[in-house]
Amino acid sequence: MVTTASSAAEPGDSQSYRIGSMTERDFKRFSEFIHRECGIKMPPGKKTMLEARLQKRLRALELESYAQYCDYIFSPGGMETELIHMLDVVTTNTTDFFREPRHFDLLRDSVLPAWHGRFGNSREMRFWSAGCSTGEEPYTLAMVLSEYAAASSGFHFSVLATDISTRVLQHALRAVYSMDKVEPVPMPLKKKYLLRSKDKSKALVRIVGELRSKISFGRLNFMESFSFDQPMDVIFCRNVMIYFERSTQEELLTKFCANLRAGGHLFIGHSESLTGMNLPLRQIAPTVYEREKR
Repeated sequence: MVTTASSAAEPGDSQSYRIGSMTERDFKRFSEFIHRECGIKMPPGKKTMLEARLQKRLRALELESYAQYCDYIFSPGGMETELIHMLDVVTTNTTDFFREPRHFDLLRDSVLPAWHGRFGNSREMRFWSAGCSTGEEPYTLAMVLSEYAAASSGFHFSVLATDISTRVLQHALRAVYSMDKVEPVPMPLKKKYLLRSKDKSKALVRIVGELRSKISFGRLNFMESFSFDQPMDVIFCRNVMIYFERSTQEELLTKFCANLRAGGHLFIGHSESLTGMNLPLRQIAPTVYEREKR
């Protein structure tokens, strides 16, 4: 079950006291915990980065050392109230509209026509943007799919977009982006799917309501068990697994395959590889795979 993202109050950011350095012992506890909870590998070289990212949480909680924060996060109360905030600040969220554009070309020119030819208008096509970050990927998908639907009578689709970070999900739900962020969007699609801010001093746009209504956002942790009422036809999980160890990647991909329709497609990032993994997938293009038909 995917839980709907909920808003969280922004903490204070007082700097009226000094925060001590993170010890090797505390780093080891944090790194093992982060790997266990969200699959992200945290080698010793990441200690400085982790220290910097957690400072905001220490200040919000008015704690003076990472040891205090470590004790708090591992307490029953901390585990219940602080875990999501901690994972929010340690996860990396980098994405763009029309990132790796060849994927969307393949989707438009090959995957969609083949699916529509097989199923016609008998049901909607189901997409999952897994690790959606601030929403650029699912909104790009919705643009491409809406354009295909406009030219293909009776074609319907839905997009599920999930992430472990409630912070980025709130950004995605607002659907407001800077003008430079939407630069990769082709001009005809900008005119059709983006609304300029009424305040001309703000170089901001918002995704139109019709497109927003096609996407359901929710929080999901890949390290937990998950399943859907109906299998997905297409899964996009791009540049997420690069933060995971090989064994964690294979475990996650096995879960994806269990939730992907036979004949469905998986799109991964250009720096990711499935070579050597025992999975029911066959490669049809660089970083694009088809679930084997039963």
